[in-house]
Amino acid sequence: GVTHCQRGGQPECIILGQLDAIVCDIQKPFTGHVVVQHTLDRVISVEVQLHRMEFCATPEGVAQEQSEVLANQIVEGNVCQNWRIPFSLVFPHALTCPTVVMGAFKIEFEIHLVVQLEGELSPIVQRFPVILFRPPRSQET
Repeated sequence: GVTHCQRGGQPECIILGQLDAIVCDIQKPFTGHVVVQHTLDRVISVEVQLHRMEFCATPEGVAQEQSEVLANQIVEGNVCQNWRIPFSLVFPHALTCPTVVMGAFKIEFEIHLVVQLEGELSPIVQRFPVILFRPPRSQET
């Protein structure tokens, strides 16, 4: 994914990233990398966050809740431009499960790339839906 943010017609920042997979084995680390290609303001931090969204349809509408499950800060302070920054996130067993879609109920997950620039109150957030699965146990004979 590519994140472009602008102020006054000038590109304020260009951030490139790659997720190694969006369909993920819950038992293996989630990996990828980020490249800050251009920024006018100093980078304060870069985080990779895992969010869980729960939805339940009711006669009154859809009830939904979103929770931050995990946040890994991969950069603190300014970062060299055009430098590949790898990351690895281990799914916490107690707070994650395979993606569930069953009729009116579903549990889904998103990865958020969060970049905080100096002088900005709100961070830049890019969201990526991911599907988590648990592989079947092998049958030993």
